Amino acid sequence: MTSPDKSPLFASTLARGLEVISAFRAGRPSMNLPELAAATHMTKSAAQRFAYTLETLGYLRKDPQSKRYQLTPRALSLGLGFLQTDSLIDRATPYLHQLNRECHESCNLSEPDANDMIFVARFPSHNQVMIPMPLGLSLPMYCTASGRAWLSRIAPDAARQKLEHMPRPAHTQSTLTELAPLLEAVAQAAKDGYAITEGEYFPGDISLAAPIVDAAGIPLGAINISVPASRWRLDDARTQLAPQLIETARAISAAGLSQRAGGFR
Repeated sequence: MTSPDKSPLFASTLARGLEVISAFRAGRPSMNLPELAAATHMTKSAAQRFAYTLETLGYLRKDPQSKRYQLTPRALSLGLGFLQTDSLIDRATPYLHQLNRECHESCNLSEPDANDMIFVARFPSHNQVMIPMPLGLSLPMYCTASGRAWLSRIAPDAARQKLEHMPRPAHTQSTLTELAPLLEAVAQAAKDGYAITEGEYFPGDISLAAPIVDAAGIPLGAINISVPASRWRLDDARTQLAPQLIETARAISAAGLSQRAGGFR
């Protein structure tokens, strides 16, 4: 099968421009041309052409003294259309808001993207939050509750294959990286109706997640509650938060069925 990027329909120039925009992230908020070229695996001249074009269009700005580039607020418009038109966000938001009001902890909606889960809606904790979790944050499936919740609703063979082929580095001392225990965790999530992790990506973070499914049982995303281990014990989180989480996930899934029955998408 021909690789998609070898197709005559593939616009490589557009792809490279998006690579430049995507290169800016936490820990790399600004770059000069050599750094930008290295981050995107381009020549310096190619990076300069793309940076100049994006600067002209208003997506990048260049500091006149340091010659370093950074994103402008206009770059937010690239994701705004998704946030405004995604039906799952629209459907889940009132339920997620209610869950947040009931548990007073951080409640999030995430959707799958390749090997990651991306936060697309968020209601922060009413208590002090030490870990920044902005919209658009991408976290790996294998070591997050949301990822395992989503994996628990696809076919076991598909989940195994996906886990086998994705990178699985250890982010903390608690991160599960071996295939066998990961498959056990996914199977347990399928049995329980939710997944739970403790300190596998962020130290001191306990996260519970339940999948959102469509009429055929195919997972569309996951909702999660995130709490600090400084205020919660794992068993207490299971007992007090998991029932609310599962009920909310089922309500969001059921709302999708109601919308389809009424002729909405």
